[in-house]
Amino acid sequence: MSILEITANAVITVSIWLAARNHVYTWPTGIVGCALFSVVFLRNQLYADATLQLFFIATCVIGWWQWFHPASPTSTGERPITTSKPQTIVWMVIAGIAVMACYGWLLHRFTNAFMPYMDAAVLALSVIAQCLQMQRKIETWPFWLGVNTLSVGLFASRGLLLTAALYAAYWVNAWYGWWRWRKERSQLLAAAAVP
Repeated sequence: MSILEITANAVITVSIWLAARNHVYTWPTGIVGCALFSVVFLRNQLYADATLQLFFIATCVIGWWQWFHPASPTSTGERPITTSKPQTIVWMVIAGIAVMACYGWLLHRFTNAFMPYMDAAVLALSVIAQCLQMQRKIETWPFWLGVNTLSVGLFASRGLLLTAALYAAYWVNAWYGWWRWRKERSQLLAAAAVP
């Protein structure tokens, strides 16, 4: 366990904790944590995860902006928590499976990646979860649960025990985030229904 791994985990833990609490500072802390993790994953031959960190950095910038801007021009204030259409989720899952299969094959064929298909699955699920989180969609949380479930074994198998242990804690945090976001959405809808 290196100082870099410890620092990356500390910063990302703060970011994930803030995300479950629907707090906008999840984004700047995410940028810093992802930059640190990109180096950790490169050093451990987890190339899909390293690539994913670059995606996360870009989407953290976009998510930070989106959370301060409503989804429609007639809205005011921050973007509210909403739900996705079922067909949107189905297409995201189909695209995620395709990305996992293709990227996993590329990693297997052209690199010395460790567990390339598992690494690619974490990448695909993370991209879906992040895209949903950027738009404050409740469905982000089941995808984060999938990411965390796969990541625990993947990181433990590479000796990244602190990271694996924290992903187990993130799994619990994802359940909490899912509960809290649904509760906030229900309160918002109830308040909007009151004349």
